[in-house]
Amino acid sequence: MTDDLRALSLDDLRAQRSQLQDDDDRVSYVRRAAQARLDLVRAELDRRQSDAGDRSPRDQDLSGELRRVLSQQLTGPGGGARPPREDRDDIADGPLVAELDQLCADHGFHLVGNDAGLDDAELQVLAEALEGFERRVSADRRERFELIDALGAELLRRYRDGEASVDGLLAGD
Repeated sequence: MTDDLRALSLDDLRAQRSQLQDDDDRVSYVRRAAQARLDLVRAELDRRQSDAGDRSPRDQDLSGELRRVLSQQLTGPGGGARPPREDRDDIADGPLVAELDQLCADHGFHLVGNDAGLDDAELQVLAEALEGFERRVSADRRERFELIDALGAELLRRYRDGEASVDGLLAGD
C-alpha cells in the first residue's frame, strides 16, 4: 500500500483522506444509531427479566427511554458521541442508514416496548441482528481509520522529507 500512496499526488492524498473522514462521519452516526437501538432492545429484555413474575402493565412505555437513549448516543454529553467535523444535513442519509432502518423494520423494532408486540425470542433475534450490524459497521470504521492513518503518515513523510512544504500548503501548493 505504501507504494500506491507514494504514487498519489499531494492533492489526491488530501482529497482521499478528506473523503474518508467525511464517510466516517456518516458511518459513525449510523453506528451510534444502531447502538442506541440495541440499548433500547436490551433495556426491554432486562425489564422483562426483572418483571418475569409480575405481568402487570407498566406505568410507561419505552418512548421516554427512546428519546433519552437516542439523545445520549447521537448528540448528548457523556454519550461518547463525536460530532461531525462540520454541520451536515446529509449525515443521516445513505445506504447504511437505509440498511439499519430496513433491519429494524424487518425485525419489528417499532414493537419494542409494546407488551403485545415482540415475544422474548423475537426480541433476542432483533438484538442479535443489531449486534451483528454494529460489529460489521465498527469493523468497517477500523479499516477506514487504518487507511486514514496511512494517508496521514504519507502526508507527514512528505513534509518531513521535504517533498512537500508547509509554505506550499499555505499557498495552495
